[in-house]
Amino acid sequence: MNKNKIKKDRQMSNVKKVNKRAESAKEYLDALQERYSKLCIVRVDLGYKKDEKSKKVEVSLDEAINDYNHMMNNKRSKPSIFKDQVGQICLKEYTSKKGVHFHAAFMYDGNKVHKGAFKAQQICDYWEEVTENKGSGHNCHSNQYIKNGLGILDHKDTEKRKIVDENVINYLFKDDDKQSISAIESDKKIKVFTRGTLPKSKDNKGRPRKDLIKNKTKE
Repeated sequence: MNKNKIKKDRQMSNVKKVNKRAESAKEYLDALQERYSKLCIVRVDLGYKKDEKSKKVEVSLDEAINDYNHMMNNKRSKPSIFKDQVGQICLKEYTSKKGVHFHAAFMYDGNKVHKGAFKAQQICDYWEEVTENKGSGHNCHSNQYIKNGLGILDHKDTEKRKIVDENVINYLFKDDDKQSISAIESDKKIKVFTRGTLPKSKDNKGRPRKDLIKNKTKE
């Protein structure tokens, strides 16, 4: 088979996967906005420090996933960090320079949590604790964004929701084959993309989904 065709087919397959993940994440955010009138969007990148001798990240994919799962499974014991956290989206990536790392967005009830940057720093600090100081976290709220989709997202703010979709979610699911974990993946069942479960709607108190759709059509 022609090599160019194989490459093109692989690229098309990657694009479909990326689009599918992005749509799933947006539907998830729709559901969270139905349940909560305000969300606080918190973004962090979680990775590992380079070994002083080898100058490389000496952490396997399995070890990294175990660390991330440990953090997520231990949320109840850290209410100062994770209380009122209502959702999360995570993408696993790998490069030879950075090693395994996670691009993550955490959603909090925006009526109770207002300081996204502070919450992001708490998560980064806790990541270092979980990894026994092998990990390093980047607080994305320190970045200078032209269009900032982080922080408070009101369900009426369709302009900011558009920014969240384009600059937060679409970035998380960018089509970048060079950062795929496939290069070090031993178990093909490992999920590259994970998100929380869809929340239950409020009993006749939440905003109907059709209102969200109606708002979006006005953009």
